[in-house]
Amino acid sequence: MLYPFFYLIFTDMAIKEKNLSAKTVDNKADISSKRIAILISEWNEEITDSLFEGAFNTLVQNGIQKQNIIKTYVPGSFELSLGAQKMAQKENVDAVICLGCVIQGETRHFEFICQSVAQGLKDVALKYDKPVIFGVLTTDSFQQALDRAGGKYGNKGDEAAITAIKMINL
Repeated sequence: MLYPFFYLIFTDMAIKEKNLSAKTVDNKADISSKRIAILISEWNEEITDSLFEGAFNTLVQNGIQKQNIIKTYVPGSFELSLGAQKMAQKENVDAVICLGCVIQGETRHFEFICQSVAQGLKDVALKYDKPVIFGVLTTDSFQQALDRAGGKYGNKGDEAAITAIKMINL
């Protein structure tokens, strides 16, 4: 049975070609006055702090003023939804970037957390009609998380920031 083997090779190749960390925003409007809240999960902080650095630097490189970036920590990825709601309801916040890292363990806890966070952030975005960006790594191992937080696959924090800017410009 060769299918799983080839699937893994092609999936790995696709991921390598989808490194968006080097991307920028084309035809961007003046976003210097926009305010972006970045929520960071304290759980797996080595990973989430790296995601924050990527997001923060990408926002600044694309014109967001440093003083317009609101950095806030929440205990874990599950708490990102409520944190996002509190930020999204503020009229002076234009987008919310949520950064977290959930690593697969031996129980189904991983599935419940990932699904709940994704659903919660989607609900907040629709309720407040604001970009709420899902920058949560959902990996099988700590190494996979490192690879996506400034490692060989770039920094998904960069991608979350680019997504926020594109959605603000929408």
